[in-house]
Amino acid sequence: MSLLFIVRRSLRQHALSTLIAALSIALGTGLVMAVIGIKAQSVAAFTGGQIGFDAVLGARGSPLQLVLNTVFHLETSPGNIPWAMYQAMRDDPRVELAVPYALGDNYHGFRIVGTTRTLFTEFEYRDGVRFQTQGGGRFFNPARQEAVLGSYTADKLGLKVGDNFNPYHGLVFDESMRHDEQYTVVGVLKPTNSPSDRVIWIPIEGIYRMEGHVLRGSGEDYVAEPGREIPDEHKEVSAVMLKFRNPQIGFLMDATINKQGKAATLAWPIGAVMARLFDKIGWMNQILALVSYIVVVVAAGSILASVYNSINERRREFAILRSLGARRKTVFSVIVLEAASISAMGVVIGFIVYGVIFTAASAIVRAQTGIVLDLLSFHPAFIIAPVCVIILGAVAGVLPAVKAYRTDVAANL
Repeated sequence: MSLLFIVRRSLRQHALSTLIAALSIALGTGLVMAVIGIKAQSVAAFTGGQIGFDAVLGARGSPLQLVLNTVFHLETSPGNIPWAMYQAMRDDPRVELAVPYALGDNYHGFRIVGTTRTLFTEFEYRDGVRFQTQGGGRFFNPARQEAVLGSYTADKLGLKVGDNFNPYHGLVFDESMRHDEQYTVVGVLKPTNSPSDRVIWIPIEGIYRMEGHVLRGSGEDYVAEPGREIPDEHKEVSAVMLKFRNPQIGFLMDATINKQGKAATLAWPIGAVMARLFDKIGWMNQILALVSYIVVVVAAGSILASVYNSINERRREFAILRSLGARRKTVFSVIVLEAASISAMGVVIGFIVYGVIFTAASAIVRAQTGIVLDLLSFHPAFIIAPVCVIILGAVAGVLPAVKAYRTDVAANL
């Protein structure tokens, strides 16, 4: 108790330097936890999150581009494939579910995806969980110009059931690319905490019949005419989202489509495709982690400087303690405990810094991808990092403690 009293008194006497050192520790600790926490949750969400589909079939090209474009709605389409490929997958007994996607338009930057009602009636974005509407009692009618909005899209655009909007051509919003077709919002999806929250879904026929769109499924240009049915041979899709009846089917289709065929690309498994992306950009996380570690070390240095500089002012205090019977190890312990206390204060504030950084980063991640990061999700680093920082602070106090340990009683009284 006497040690704690001395430490508390010293911290009060040097409040400014103590606060600066604690804030330095807080910044470093918060950065370390934020970098590790955001990285862990992002990797888990992109590589192991419940997407609902096993694979993506698309035009010949990069599987990564295909996944980013269709699953996370972040990339441009590598091209289109004929409607016949979708039909073949839909009718394949090995495929449990095949959902066509047609992309190419947006509304104020939010992507418009043409698809079929199967996405809403049969697809499960999590095991046993299908899309549900929080506004509107139904999904769009394939024969009408209707739309269903993701929850995040509806919030940001301020659209609700019954509102009308005109799509814009292309994936980047351009005022001059406005389509004449007007769509009516008939439903708003309940939040899924997935990229689907950032999408506007319309009937795939709407994409085909949109002004300025040309179909090349047969190899020749075809423009849909009002009131006239579009022959299947002219239809095309940006991708087909697939769910297999068992995992072994993926191996067989990968060999058939990617290794033996040349007409399309099968991105499978989706998690492995995204893992390759994180492998490529892993150096960025390492740099961020290195910066945060450096901040912690510098903060520990500030504790050393703060406590060391205070030793000269406290020589008489230590001499009096020694004359009253305090042992050298008591004086040593006081200084080490003081340094550790400053680190502990910084660690506590560091959780606040972590919360601020994580909240800001998660808002950006959600705005760009629709994925929601959980601030309260536990990671072992939230225990390991604070403990290591406190130990580092205590180690930083060893040098000043040695100096106090050697205080000459007679010379300082």
